[in-house]
Formats: sequence, C-alpha cells, structure tokens
Amino acid sequence: MDIRLTSKNILVTGGTRGIGRSIVRTFADAGANVLTCYRQDEEGAESLVEELREVGGEHHVVKADVGGPAGVDLLMKECATRLGHLDVVVNNAGFITHVPFAELSAEEWRTALDTNLTSAMLVIQQALPLLTPGASIVNVGSRAATVGVPLRAHYTAAKAGLIGLTRSLAKELGPRGFRVNVVAPGPVETDREVAPEVRERYQRLIALGRLGRPQEIANVVAFLAADLSSFVTGETINVDGGV
Repeated sequence: MDIRLTSKNILVTGGTRGIGRSIVRTFADAGANVLTCYRQDEEGAESLVEELREVGGEHHVVKADVGGPAGVDLLMKECATRLGHLDVVVNNAGFITHVPFAELSAEEWRTALDTNLTSAMLVIQQALPLLTPGASIVNVGSRAATVGVPLRAHYTAAKAGLIGLTRSLAKELGPRGFRVNVVAPGPVETDREVAPEVRERYQRLIALGRLGRPQEIANVVAFLAADLSSFVTGETINVDGGV
C-alpha cells in the first residue's frame, strides 16, 4: 500500500545520513513538508538540500545539536517559524561508540544518554504546543535495548530508557490524541563500512541472513506516521530481520 502524507508537517532529528536520511526522503516522497536537523555533517546536509529541492515541497535542513537544551530550543523555534505546527515528530538523532565497560568514562556515558534519550525527551516536551490532534511521535530505538550488546553498555542503556519513556508518554499523552511508538532497528547497512567478520556474525544471527536496509526502517516509521496506524501506541516494533 502506498502511504501518502500529503501536506503533513514533519520533524526528523538527525536526518542527513543513514536511516534518518531515508526517513526524510520517504516522507518527502510521500508529499509531506519535512524539517530535519544535523550536528556537523555539512556535506551530507548540502547534498540532502539538493535532493529535497528535486523532490519539491517545503523542506528545511537546519544545523542544531539536539544533544543539549540550546540546540533543541533553536530547532523548535525553526519548526514554529517555518512550519507553524507539527503532525509528526521522529526522534532519530543518535550517538554510538564501542567501549569496554571498564574503560567507559562518565563523560561518554552522559553523551550517549544526552543524545539518544534526553534529546528525545526535550524535543517531545517542546513540540507539545505545536502538535496537531492525532499527532504521531516515533522514537528510533535499537534492538540492542532488549538483547544487549557488548561494548555498548551506554548506548544500550539509553535505548532501553527510550522504550520506558515511550510507554509512559503513550499513556500520558494518549488522552490528548497523541500516539508514541518506538521503531527498533537491528543491524542495518549504512555508509559506515562493516568489517567482514562482523558482517558474517550478523548474517548468522539474523533469520533472513542479511543486514537490513535504511529504507526498510523508513517504511515502518512512515506506517507509524500515517493514519494507517491510528490505533497503535506505546509499542516497540522490532525491524531486525528476525534476530
């Protein structure tokens, strides 16, 4: 089924590369007006602007670091000024490193939680006055949150927290007509190179025998953004190929 989001106003954080970029393109192709942000990927931002110009519609790419309150303030002012209201919010901005737990610094722990969890809280909180009746909030989590991954204790903890935040907000915001869900990708092909031994291990773990594609994650996010999922809230949808 072809999902149409004609004239919907959508915010996507972290939208210039990987899964985020596919989400932005999917929304734009479906007829939505999309505002996305980035922290330092200037090259990706410039190329995305060109792509969106070819698609047509009202789209904006804004430099804003949602890892802190100041960046979120800036982003939400841009949403209010450029779009006026929001029908969909997708929290996709993320931070990941691979560090043995014994060597994990408090600073790196805080950065992981700020970028992967606190940013979603701040964005949703500040977006509330802009949300229209029936608005959909989609938090991009990770399958790691429920299975655990060595060397990613900080990332896994943050993504697990995102599930708890989503469940609570679904109940608190549901009476206002807002839906809140998580899409939890498994291993996905992105522009980051995957070592052959890592790829082989993933292929053994995944029932479908391959890594996912960013578009396959974006398709599920689009479903949750659309009226097709109007009775779905508080859920975590694993898009992992059967890990």
